[in-house]
Amino acid sequence: MHQNTFSRLLLFIVAILFTMNSCQRVPDQIEPHINYAVQDRYLKSLPSPFPPLSDEEITENWGKEYLIGMAFAHQLDLYQAITAFKRAEILLPREEKARRLEVQYEILLCYYVGRKYEDAVASFESSDLKRIDTSFPACHDMLMVLYDSYLQLGDDDQAERILQMINQVEPEEAPQLALSNALIHANLPLVHQFADHMPEAGYLDDFLADYEAQKKSVGKAQALNAFIPGTGYLYLGQTQSAITAFLLNGLFIAAAVNFFIHDQIAAGVICTSFEAGWYFGGIFGGGLEAKYYNERLYERLATPMMNQHRLFPILRLNYAF
Repeated sequence: MHQNTFSRLLLFIVAILFTMNSCQRVPDQIEPHINYAVQDRYLKSLPSPFPPLSDEEITENWGKEYLIGMAFAHQLDLYQAITAFKRAEILLPREEKARRLEVQYEILLCYYVGRKYEDAVASFESSDLKRIDTSFPACHDMLMVLYDSYLQLGDDDQAERILQMINQVEPEEAPQLALSNALIHANLPLVHQFADHMPEAGYLDDFLADYEAQKKSVGKAQALNAFIPGTGYLYLGQTQSAITAFLLNGLFIAAAVNFFIHDQIAAGVICTSFEAGWYFGGIFGGGLEAKYYNERLYERLATPMMNQHRLFPILRLNYAF
């Protein structure tokens, strides 16, 4: 092979490598999936916010449906409970305004506990609950339910509006909910602020220290795979992926060099293009795997902490069925 041809080819390959490398960055921001785990016995242990039906109310058709709905709700058979509560709402006389609000709230709560957040919001919007005040026995819990439902639906503006209402009615609850939201979305700078300004939340310091000590560096995983393919995966504890990456890259590099040495330029270029795919795919893959590793680590640390300290809105309810 002529030296000029080989030099131009090397420059061409290097240019491609640098161009591709600029597209292989993985963001450090993690996107964990934090879910609460509510035991049935927890919901069953919470009292009802409403007075029991009187003997006279029990004999009414709506009262019978109400009792059936409550029985299903206590069993957490939420579909059957919603059906019975809706029948009770239909049968309720117009003058029974207080009981109507109670039934509408029970429907809202059933949808929420069943994680039917869109239905929960829709039931609220079509009910008389929009006009209640703080005298309503379940006012606090209803605001919690609405705040969480709007968050789950991604309606941050409505969630913020509800949070402001909560701050007016229950000012001690608002910081806890804001912290909960920061933890769920892994907003670590904001979590650090809460740790600095909430002395009662000392558990946050331990959580943040554990996460910082155990997390993996996205940049380091990518740099290691760029320096020696496979070592980034080894850094993440993925031995099999590390061996595979090392062998594949070594094989394609050796083949490309062999083709160029024997003046088989076309075959060398094709083999080099395949190697570029493996090489930069490994760099990008190492970054992604580091990100996934950090997300799973965050979930393992945050979920039990949030359950233990009742940082999920559903765990801050005072009442149930």
